[in-house]
Formats: sequence, C-alpha cells, structure tokens
Amino acid sequence: MKTLLLTTFILVGVVDSTDTQFATVELDLNPATNAGPAVAVMPLTAFPCKIKEGDKFFVVKLLPDQAAVVQCDKKESK
Repeated sequence: MKTLLLTTFILVGVVDSTDTQFATVELDLNPATNAGPAVAVMPLTAFPCKIKEGDKFFVVKLLPDQAAVVQCDKKESK
C-alpha cells in the first residue's frame, strides 16, 4: 500500500471553540476540495497570537524539509 504525504501545503483554519488549553478548529485545503473541512483539536500554544471563536488562521508548509507553521490572519492579530 502506498502512502501519500503532502510535502507542501496551505491549510485555512477557523477556530470553532477554545478552552483554557485547547482550540477545536476546522481546517480546509487551499484551494478547497469537495471533501469539506477536517476537524482538529490544537493546543493554544501552537498559535503565535491570542485566538477566539471565529478567528481565521493558516497552517503553512512551503518546503518539504521544513516543519509546518501556524500563522494568524493579520486582521485577527491584536
């Protein structure tokens, strides 16, 4: 069985809810696909900004040998 790994990608995320340690988020591929969003639970420490419900963010991996990075939407960063 072959395994397909994404070596570069941009995911568009929206925060669904937060508590004191975690955020429940929806993640979409960019460009969007017919599969719909994936739901994930991420630690708040993964975000380089303060987040709240409805905030948009991006998970970006531009080079195969680099780790993915979470970036906050500039409109949401305060």
